[in-house]
Amino acid sequence: MTASEIRKQFLEFFQSKGHQVVPSAPIVLKNDPTLLFTNAGMNQFKDYFLGNKVPQYKRVTDTQKCLRVSGKHNDLEEVGIDTYHHTMFEMLGNWSFGDYFKKEAIAWSWELLTEVYKIPGDRLYVTIFEGDAAEKLDKDQEAFDYWKQHIDEKRILMGNKKDNFWEMGETGPCGPCSEIHVDCRTDAERAAVDGASLVNKDHPQVIEIWNNVFMQFNRMKDKSLQPLPAKHVDTGMGLERLVRVLQGKQSNYDTDLFQTLIKAAEKYCHKKYGQAEKTDIAFRVIADHIRAICFTIADGQLPSNTGAGYVVRRILRRAVRYYFSFLDVKEPLLHELVPVLAKQFEEVFPELFEQADFVKKVVYEEENSFLRTLESGIRRMEEVMANTTDKIIEGRTAFELYDTFGFPYDLTTLIATENGLKVDELGFEAALKEQKDRSRAATELDMGDWQVLQDAGSSFIGYEQLTSPAQVTKYRTIKAKGKEQYQVVLNHTPFYAESGGQVGDTGVLHFEGEDIYVTDTKKENDLIVHFVNKLPQAIEGELIAEVDAGKRKSTAMHHSATHLLHAALRQVLGTHVAQKGSLVHAEGLRFDFSHFAKVTDEELAQIEAIVNEKIRENIPVVITEMPKDEALKLGAMALFGEKYGDFVRVVVMDHNYSVELCGGTHVGHTGELGMFKFTGESAVAAGVRRVEAVTGEVAEHYINSQLQHVKDVKILLKNPKDLVKTVEQLVADKAKLEKELAVLEQQQLQQVAASLVNKAIPVNGVNFLGANIDVNSGDALKQVAFSLKPLLENYLVVLTATVGNKAQVAILIDEKVSESKQLEANKIIKEHISSLIKGGGGGQKTLATAGGQDSSQLDAVIEKVKSLL
Repeated sequence: MTASEIRKQFLEFFQSKGHQVVPSAPIVLKNDPTLLFTNAGMNQFKDYFLGNKVPQYKRVTDTQKCLRVSGKHNDLEEVGIDTYHHTMFEMLGNWSFGDYFKKEAIAWSWELLTEVYKIPGDRLYVTIFEGDAAEKLDKDQEAFDYWKQHIDEKRILMGNKKDNFWEMGETGPCGPCSEIHVDCRTDAERAAVDGASLVNKDHPQVIEIWNNVFMQFNRMKDKSLQPLPAKHVDTGMGLERLVRVLQGKQSNYDTDLFQTLIKAAEKYCHKKYGQAEKTDIAFRVIADHIRAICFTIADGQLPSNTGAGYVVRRILRRAVRYYFSFLDVKEPLLHELVPVLAKQFEEVFPELFEQADFVKKVVYEEENSFLRTLESGIRRMEEVMANTTDKIIEGRTAFELYDTFGFPYDLTTLIATENGLKVDELGFEAALKEQKDRSRAATELDMGDWQVLQDAGSSFIGYEQLTSPAQVTKYRTIKAKGKEQYQVVLNHTPFYAESGGQVGDTGVLHFEGEDIYVTDTKKENDLIVHFVNKLPQAIEGELIAEVDAGKRKSTAMHHSATHLLHAALRQVLGTHVAQKGSLVHAEGLRFDFSHFAKVTDEELAQIEAIVNEKIRENIPVVITEMPKDEALKLGAMALFGEKYGDFVRVVVMDHNYSVELCGGTHVGHTGELGMFKFTGESAVAAGVRRVEAVTGEVAEHYINSQLQHVKDVKILLKNPKDLVKTVEQLVADKAKLEKELAVLEQQQLQQVAASLVNKAIPVNGVNFLGANIDVNSGDALKQVAFSLKPLLENYLVVLTATVGNKAQVAILIDEKVSESKQLEANKIIKEHISSLIKGGGGGQKTLATAGGQDSSQLDAVIEKVKSLL
């Protein structure tokens, strides 16, 4: 069976058991502060388990894109080394929300594996939770009794809390679980060693393929367990491992899920998989990582230096490092695999296929950039090795290569080893820990448990009204960057929670005799959370929730303008334009979109004119709710990476112009926007451009301020008839004067050099010249030193200067002197000068410079260099 057939059989099996097949949630999470990525199939159903939301279906099944590279579930460093760990993987799952429980879940697991997939029962083992005295949790006898109906008791093994009590994270839904393991060894191997002794022992051929989690508890902040409102089933079976078992392979990477990618990679690096361990690991890393990279980008997460974007960049750079180091590929490779992967998953996850060109461009630019980083890092590494005298590269130097140059630590150690050097690993780890501690302190968010006042949902009523009676249903304390805040949830609220690029509302909660100000509103899964700086004395009473109407109005105007802008961009630039991010607030809008070239001034003017024309037409903004499939048939634009329900909100501004799925707030007619004005255009990432704009009163203020700037410039220039021509002349005059000044400065420096020649004195057979001179920069000092080169023979020159109360030093050595005296300018700087002036520097063996904080030691610098002769 192919992987596609195996996936299909799973979904059809559970469909026959009354399950609704639902689509995968995006791999990038947006409304869960505890996670960056979907790391388990249950993430999208978390609110059902907690009782925050009522599920549309009691039973569902799906295949979910998952990513595990950070936090509790972190498999990154094992990927490629072994044959069964992955970053991105598919989690096949079946779910019960307060419906069936252990009996059915266990029976169906056995039926699917042994009767549908035909896995011999004598190759299967199951584990159940043995209990935990410290947690006061009993053995899962219920699961044991149900398993006895299907499998020999000898194959039912007890598992500890680590292996058989599943938790999504530090807090949240959890419960005992029952894992199913399969023994893939040969008959002879199985006869020699009992498979039961190898379960959960990281044996490469005795592997877990399915986990049935019985969700019963909610882990609280204080580590206590509270029963969930209802009992649920959450199962997860890794497709990659299942395919390996059913296709009779020794490795996940030998299956058709990965072989297509590996064979494509072989063509580009002219090496074969299966011939050497190091190259095999590199092939596995590439085949795994390209999946994680592509699906995260397709779901809207671009590589960047922070958060989820940094994780994507890190995965990509790990893949580049492996093909650079072990496959001897020095040109971008990963982007060539994007079309192969997109075609492979076209029917399962079509979002990648639809964006293949865009994703390929982003991956190429990231690869190319990192390859340049590797080249510059290698050059820096060569300098470090040249200046290493004790065969050990300092840990902080290795960390600088990693942190500043993006140069991987293991590549540093590899190159060092090849050159007979070692790296101070403890020093590197200490520097890395310091950085992580600083980063953690800056971003740490400490959230307390919810204090529940009433068991009620959280509904948004803010489309129709901005003021409403309400009650607090739950609240909690949070600490961020050392400051204490509070979050409250209302039974219903007019406050819009940050979503779809639109910022959250601010306003006031009017309690009896006390006003509490809402500083922000966000979504946490499906909860609408209000951020406040204090709690009222009487939190359980009725309140009036009032949104800041002025901010909401201006924000809505900018959101409607975003829709008009999106349509105009596609009209002028092409239908390849797709939204890649947005920010909508009261002061303006920011819109990121796929496009591979700078938007010209002419194109911007054309787009702006179209938007303003639509504003003047005063088009009604029609908002309706309808089934998602019906909306898509109408041509409504949906955002990649967004999770939509079966019913969606459609915003129409002329059926022939703009039709989009959108949950944001909008104006009634486009004429309310008044005017639209661009304020900026720039690049965000490879293949992504950004425009910024304003509308309404904000646009009016912007235009008035720009006109005032022009007026001020005219006054300064004494009201010229042609302002542009006058400014052009000023710029030309300035450039001419700067050029003339540079010539004069160069002549002056040459004169300074000529005046120094007679100060050279013989020292041990060398013409030594040491002088403290007056220049205005370190570059000027270096130029003077360089100018002395043709004026002297057999020389060693040290020039010093005080520039802005700081020390500057330049050392020039004749090549013959360098060889005969074994003196190198860069080593002199490092070993003798840096400590004197409390600074540092470097360069070549015949010319090097340094700068430092202490200019009082410049005479000592000259004497020190002289003493070396």
